[in-house]
Amino acid sequence: MSDGLGDAASPVANTPEITGAADPDAPVEVAHGEYLVSTDRARIDVAAVHGFLTRAYWSRGIPEETLRRAIAGSLCFGVYRGPDQVGFARVITDRATYAYLSDVFIMDAHRGRGLSKLLMAVITNHPALQGLRRFSLSTRDAHALYAQFGFRVAANPERQMEILRPNIYMPQTEHSSPA
Repeated sequence: MSDGLGDAASPVANTPEITGAADPDAPVEVAHGEYLVSTDRARIDVAAVHGFLTRAYWSRGIPEETLRRAIAGSLCFGVYRGPDQVGFARVITDRATYAYLSDVFIMDAHRGRGLSKLLMAVITNHPALQGLRRFSLSTRDAHALYAQFGFRVAANPERQMEILRPNIYMPQTEHSSPA
């Protein structure tokens, strides 16, 4: 069984190499068949992204204004079929030493077409994300996908720390206590 990376039917097999432009902030776009991956923030359908993320386990209830601020401070990757947003990911990075991959998704109706692999190939080959000392992410259920792009379980998880507020976007009820 192929992992899809070398399979000619997979979008990843035919992903063109992404090269740096004279302007490092210029949008990168990679077309594959009827789909396009783009870093052009002007293309992002914030309502569609918000509609997905507000129901996702990792960002349940996220306010649209919070999402807009997150998009403004991130290197964003949209997946489009024509004008329709069908996927998204964002990378929080200093573009020199560190990056964190977040909010990765493909809409249910477009899954099973290799789009998550295409999206990950574009992300991991983006010129601004080369030569980083650390590129990290958190996932509950997509370890196999990310492993295909070099991600591994943290070698020393005991060295990592976090402040986690899992229900920060959920309204407080009269019976809940502040965390």
